Amino acid sequence: MSKSVRFHQVGGPEVLKIETVPIPVPGAGEVRIKTKAIGLNRAEVMYRSGAYVSAPVFPAQLGYEAAGIIDAVGDGVDGFEVGDAVSVIPAFSFADYGMYGEDVVAPARAVVKHPRSLSWEMAAAIWMPFVTVWGALIDIAGIAKDDVVVIPAASSSVGLAAIQVARSVGALPVALSRTSSKAEELKDAGAAHVIATAEQDVTAELLRITDGKGARVVFDPVGGPAFEQLAQATAVGGIVFIYGALSPDATPLPLMAVLGRHLTIRGYELFEVTSQDDKLRQAKEFVLAGLASGHFSPRIARTFPFERIVEAHRFLEANAQVGKVVVTVRR
Repeated sequence: MSKSVRFHQVGGPEVLKIETVPIPVPGAGEVRIKTKAIGLNRAEVMYRSGAYVSAPVFPAQLGYEAAGIIDAVGDGVDGFEVGDAVSVIPAFSFADYGMYGEDVVAPARAVVKHPRSLSWEMAAAIWMPFVTVWGALIDIAGIAKDDVVVIPAASSSVGLAAIQVARSVGALPVALSRTSSKAEELKDAGAAHVIATAEQDVTAELLRITDGKGARVVFDPVGGPAFEQLAQATAVGGIVFIYGALSPDATPLPLMAVLGRHLTIRGYELFEVTSQDDKLRQAKEFVLAGLASGHFSPRIARTFPFERIVEAHRFLEANAQVGKVVVTVRR
């Protein structure tokens, strides 16, 4: 038997229960992993609370990212064997797989061998952030030297990955955070500029930084009323990605800015990359190269033991972290 986190109704962190379940058996195209660390994501909070793009079917599982050791391989799997140290990339539905457990099954196409230099915690914190960023900023926007990239919610794991990816190609990342309390940490993480959205005029600051031209790319997981300020400070022909809805308020369409600046407003999600084998392969290669060169390094905000999964979710929802929240699994 094995321990797994499940929930039987939507709600706050307290609905998460650690339950004893049979050890899963990998089917064709799958591997079983003894987990060492689990990366937490905002999508899991939304799924647990009933605010995600899909509704949970109870008893529900969750978890997109994990790192551990393969201890069983299903039929038809090539390139992996028992004993391999691997990480899991979000490339599946919670209806089919969940990584919050001591023993988990994952589709082999969503698994990658990680560099031996990484700790288990870091290995569980890589793939969702950096693959998300690769798809938008590299594959679609094609950011390059001297491009200004605006990164709201910059202290999140995706925001920090976006800063590193932008820096790796010579672009200038502008980090947005609600207050100036995280400004020094964001600058230390590589941000060229930091704007405190609750303390400064975002549009005015972005236009000042860009000599009135505006930013070529905005990478926004927030939406809400502040979206209009971002559009007003996007360059002619620029692109604004919306890849989340952290704001509970409606997101206006600033029509005059969109028309006058010829903007592209682009809805985007990670699964555009991970659902396509060729895109997923390219993303893996890009991230592994960045890790090998030292340009990429996931930042861990805090770790919690598996038994404190409820507390870990509470901490994630408090929005106080800079980087990834990781749960460790000890046997």
